[in-house]
Amino acid sequence: MPGSSYRRREPERSILYETVRKHWNTLLAEVAQRTDGGSFPRFVIAEFERYLSCGILANGFARVHCDACGKDLLVAFCCKGRGFCPSCTTRRMQGTAIHLVDRVIPSVPVRQWVLSLPRWARFLLARDPLLITRTLDRTLREIFKSHRRRARKAGLREPKTGAVTMVQRFGSLLNLNVHFHSVVPDGVFVRDQGALRFEPLPAPSDEEVKAILQKIVVRVSKLLRPRLESSRDDARTPDAIAAAQADSVSALAGKSPEATVTKKHAAYLEGFSLHAGVHIHANDREGLSRLCGYGARPALSQDRLSSLPDGRLAIQMKRPLADGSRELLLEPVELLRRLATLVPPPRAHITRFHGCFGPASKWRSEIVPAPPLELRPAPPEPAAPSLSAPDDGAPPTGPKKPRRPDSRIRWAELLQRVFREDVLACPCGGRRRVIAFITKQRVIKAILEHLGLPTTNSPIAPARGTAPPDVAPWQDDVPSLQLALR
Repeated sequence: MPGSSYRRREPERSILYETVRKHWNTLLAEVAQRTDGGSFPRFVIAEFERYLSCGILANGFARVHCDACGKDLLVAFCCKGRGFCPSCTTRRMQGTAIHLVDRVIPSVPVRQWVLSLPRWARFLLARDPLLITRTLDRTLREIFKSHRRRARKAGLREPKTGAVTMVQRFGSLLNLNVHFHSVVPDGVFVRDQGALRFEPLPAPSDEEVKAILQKIVVRVSKLLRPRLESSRDDARTPDAIAAAQADSVSALAGKSPEATVTKKHAAYLEGFSLHAGVHIHANDREGLSRLCGYGARPALSQDRLSSLPDGRLAIQMKRPLADGSRELLLEPVELLRRLATLVPPPRAHITRFHGCFGPASKWRSEIVPAPPLELRPAPPEPAAPSLSAPDDGAPPTGPKKPRRPDSRIRWAELLQRVFREDVLACPCGGRRRVIAFITKQRVIKAILEHLGLPTTNSPIAPARGTAPPDVAPWQDDVPSLQLALR
């Protein structure tokens, strides 16, 4: 709008949006050709379809008005995707970090524990969200045991701890890599004369980290090995998403964690790796926010994506690849296929809470920070005395039960923290307010036509010619699955 400092992000002009719009149908046709008419799961297809409508005014918007100058601002709806949408995943990353720092993790020193798994385990966990829960439970159980054992040696009775874990599904090459980033207090909570207090513990030694990993490998292998054998039997008839996941898991074939430089507070065993070298001081809340944001970060940043004259896409890498280059080159369809494997299944939580931070913990209310003043429920107002008796059958009057504080970050505050822009600050000096949410197509079209803006989405390009099965652009399904399950 004229005179406004806020500018719509215009996703339709981005490289990723154009890639999805031009090559999405081509990928679906290629998948159907490889699987005899099969396709991706519905939640994967819906993720791409929602992304193509994210931030587009033709799909609806909020009308924001300034009473001081009388000017309006249109803010498009977002898709709230959890897979690869750069805008929504960035907002989710920032919202998660704010929530954890302000309302979950107290001012105590914390340490990040990162568990990576071998390729065969990544494939199994990507296929079954329940295995993610069970694997994470076994991992944190061993870390908690180590904390309690060291606390008892220090003379502490009945120590307890907790963890906040971010489940990541991607690696640096956009390959499928299910692993865990757990933020664990670097100490334990104990109850002393009815009050809880925190007792810090020294950093774990390299030998202690190795001992923890050895126990994790035994417990996780006992859980996953039987599934591995059954998956090998089923590898002859893979579905579309299984073939894509297997190929994505195999993107780093031949590279083992043991070949990397050994780090402090880290251990490697049978393809598993455990790293506990990142420590945050109790007073470093900004560092804790960066750490939580890193664990909840999106898979792809549009700033690192560029297009080449030959039609390929280049992703700038933070570290050099095996051949020494700093660019990952992918065909457009290959990029979309990798993104499809990173979409988490529905009702699978990305952020998990365990121990004292778990929702069922009796100690949680005494450990987590108090909510900000603006989010605390107001005290109930006393009911005004009634001069007449209530009608028969009417519900009894009395003070209403206070509402629980909303844990979500307000829309304007989140935009300001993410994009460093106050969308409710008008250039005239006044404050804007949301006055309506426009969702009816007739009203949307009338407003956009009056402003001279597009009233429809950009059309999705039809599928282009796909390669025949013997020269398909990805690996053969069965060898790809066998490689992922090694």
